[in-house]
Amino acid sequence: MANTSARMLRLLSLLQTHRYWPGAELADRLEVSPRTLRRDVDRLRDLGYPVDANRGAAGGYQLQAGAAVPPLLLDDDEAVAIAVGLRTAAAGAVAGFEETSVRALAKVIQLLPPRLRKRIDALRAVTAPGAFGGGPALDATALTTVALACRGEERLRFAYAPREGDTSDRHVEPHRLVSLGRRWYLIAWDLDRADWRSFRLDRLSGPAATGARFRPREIPGGDPVAWLRSRIAAIPTRHEVSVVLQVAPDRVRAVVGHWGTVEPVDGDGSCRLRMNVDDLSWPVWVLGTMGAPFTIESPPELRDRVRATGETLLRGAA
Repeated sequence: MANTSARMLRLLSLLQTHRYWPGAELADRLEVSPRTLRRDVDRLRDLGYPVDANRGAAGGYQLQAGAAVPPLLLDDDEAVAIAVGLRTAAAGAVAGFEETSVRALAKVIQLLPPRLRKRIDALRAVTAPGAFGGGPALDATALTTVALACRGEERLRFAYAPREGDTSDRHVEPHRLVSLGRRWYLIAWDLDRADWRSFRLDRLSGPAATGARFRPREIPGGDPVAWLRSRIAAIPTRHEVSVVLQVAPDRVRAVVGHWGTVEPVDGDGSCRLRMNVDDLSWPVWVLGTMGAPFTIESPPELRDRVRATGETLLRGAA
């Protein structure tokens, strides 16, 4: 293998299996002399890859975990698996990793060739989220386009379909992506309305960066998450759910995660669950999953929904 760069990429690909490679076998795979192999290993070390070496007749090489993350070599299947996994985490499958997952997904998607992006889209089209009550499906390309525009301070255009009213074209200065209540929101300065706005990403389509840069504005209060919470709290159609369950708080927390608050009640093993939702299907599912006695404190609509769901299930079981 005469080309040094190609040979080093091949060497790195073999070492990233993290198996121990006898020197003679590795040199044979690369079709080089042991001396050339040693030089190539030294080049990898200079690039930040921690390669251990054992001397002697039975000596060999193995790639170890380092203090930092050097560039990785991935085959097509591995790249698709990483992108799909990051997209799932970005949708809230792993609490606390949503925004980190979006940043990582943005970097991965940028590097993927079109054929792999098509595979990811096709896989998303024929699969469903494993956790009931998860947020709405998001297009990975749209999500990363918005994330990159936020990071690059680049104006963005997209079509937006609000809860009520017709779809309209928006021209914004994107500020921040926020994951809240099983949904992703874009906080941005709306250029046409000259005001701050929040946009649900599942209602946003065709985002396109314009190439025009902007100087970021200071969001009111300085905290985008607090600003978004205050905006959502002001929406009158949302349901404030309060339910007392006769079950240990930790069991309820394990189900609802960061999508609700759970507090002990009177030290008798019961707890109060509070949720702020725009769809009562999620708390109904939580109550059914817990399989424990409960008392609905609010809202009255939740009692009606639970009763109707129970009657439907009973009819199906008859």
